[in-house]
Amino acid sequence: MLLLIPGMMCDARMWGDLSGLPCTVHHADMTGADSVQALAAAILQQAPDKFDLAGLSMGGIVAMEVLRQAPERVRRVALLDTNPRAELPAVQALRAPQIARALAGDLAALMAQDTIPRYFAMPRPDLAALCLDMALDLGPQTFARQSRALRDRPEQTETLAAFKGPALVLMGAHDQLCPRDRHEQMHSLMPQSRFEIIANAGHLPTLENPGATQLALVNWLNQPV
Repeated sequence: MLLLIPGMMCDARMWGDLSGLPCTVHHADMTGADSVQALAAAILQQAPDKFDLAGLSMGGIVAMEVLRQAPERVRRVALLDTNPRAELPAVQALRAPQIARALAGDLAALMAQDTIPRYFAMPRPDLAALCLDMALDLGPQTFARQSRALRDRPEQTETLAAFKGPALVLMGAHDQLCPRDRHEQMHSLMPQSRFEIIANAGHLPTLENPGATQLALVNWLNQPV
């Protein structure tokens, strides 16, 4: 079984059509806690004894915490467009004003004007509308909880260095939110990993270039454990 963890203010729709994957898929819930530790613990309560694990963006951050809490249960890990480091103070300082805006009823503008335009390599109104729909369906309370979880997250370099199973580090070539050096660091911490850069994609290659992204995932899933 492949356990998929979506990015911030995203749900299963973020992964696109997964019918080409050679396994069953389970989508993790990312709405019920305001720390990555609690989110990971809740995911592990619902997961089977052994599973493959993939997460994108905030989902990758929570996937690393799942790996830290239960490394013996994770057969393979794929980390997409994400960051193993703790949040920088300058970014942490932005969280409280953003949370206040969302809770005051300004979530749609916050996402549509400040966040979603940075997701894509090229303007994609159709995908932007999908991302806004996902965010509005999750709502301002989820935005607040996820923002606090990202703000207070731990760094996970030791977690990655300890993992020896098949690993994939993947990013969109034009990711504006998680720079290449974060992915190169993850690849160096897991030298057994494959490092894939998806052309014509930004922060959400699963939506912008689904064919190339799914091929990378299939190749990773077909690696022997």
